[in-house]
Amino acid sequence: MTTTETDATVTKAGTPEPAPPRTKREGGVLNAFSHGILVIWAVMVVTPLLWAVMTSFKDDKSIFGSPWALPDRLHFDNWSRAWTQANMSDYFLNTVLVVGGSLIGTLVLGSMAAYVLARFDFPGNRFIYYLFIGGMSFPIMLALVPLFYVVNNLGLLNTIHGLILVYIAYSLPFTVFFLTAFFRTLPTSVAEAAFVDGASHTRTFFQIMLPMAKPGLISVGIFNFLGQWNQYMLPTVLNTDPDKHVLTQGLVQLAVSQGYKGDWSGLFAGLVMAMLPVLAAYIVFQRQVVAGLTAGALK
Repeated sequence: MTTTETDATVTKAGTPEPAPPRTKREGGVLNAFSHGILVIWAVMVVTPLLWAVMTSFKDDKSIFGSPWALPDRLHFDNWSRAWTQANMSDYFLNTVLVVGGSLIGTLVLGSMAAYVLARFDFPGNRFIYYLFIGGMSFPIMLALVPLFYVVNNLGLLNTIHGLILVYIAYSLPFTVFFLTAFFRTLPTSVAEAAFVDGASHTRTFFQIMLPMAKPGLISVGIFNFLGQWNQYMLPTVLNTDPDKHVLTQGLVQLAVSQGYKGDWSGLFAGLVMAMLPVLAAYIVFQRQVVAGLTAGALK
C-alpha cells in the first residue's frame, strides 16, 4: 500500500496523529518582539520621570555640570524653597479645590445623564447622546473667547467655583460617552427587581446601579483627574488672579522667572510636586482602571 506525504503521521491504530503546530515558533518571535517594544516604551517613559526626580535633589551647579550623575547629597531645601518661596503650597491648594470639586460634579452629573440615556427610551434620546459626542470633537480653543465673556458676565471670572463649573462642562461629554456604554452592559434584572419591591428610580440609581458601575466610575474618574490636573489653557484664560493660580500656572510663572535668576533646582522640585499626585492616583487605581475598561468593552 502506498502512502502520500502528509503533515500527519499514522499510528498503529490507524488514526492520524496531529502534526505539531507550526505557529509556535512564529508566536514566540512575535511575543519577543512585542515585549521588546514594551520595554523600550517603558524606558522612554520612566527615564524622564526618574531624571526629574533626581534633578530635584541637586543644586543648580550640579544640574548643568553633571546632569546625568547622581546628586552628591539630597538637597531637601529645593523642595522647601519651592513650597514656600515659589508659592507652590497655594497653587497646590487651589488645584486640589478646583479638581476635587469639578471631579465630583462631573461624576455625579455625568453618571446621571449616562444612566438616563442608556436605560430609558424617549424622544430625542439619540439626539442628546450625539450632542455629547459632538462636544468631544469641538475644539476648546474656538470657545475660549465666547467662554471668557460668558463667565465674565456671570461674575465668575477669577473665581474657584467659576473654574469648577467650566471644568465640569469641559469633562461632561467624554464622561457621558464612556458611562453610557458602561451602563448598557449592566444587567437589567437587578433594577427590575428593585422596581418590583417598590424602589423609586432615584433610589434604584443611587443605591443599586451606581455601586454596580463603580469600576467604570473609577476609570473615567482617573481620566478626568489627569486631564483636569494638567489643564493649562482654561485657567490661563479664566483665572488671571495670581492668588488663585493653579499648579500649571505656577510652574509656568516659576519657569519664566528663570530668565532673571536661575533657580532650576526649585523649578524641578515644583515639577515633581505637581507630578506626584498623578502618579500616585494611577498607581493606586491601576487595577480598577483596567477592570473598568474591560468591563465596559464586554457585553
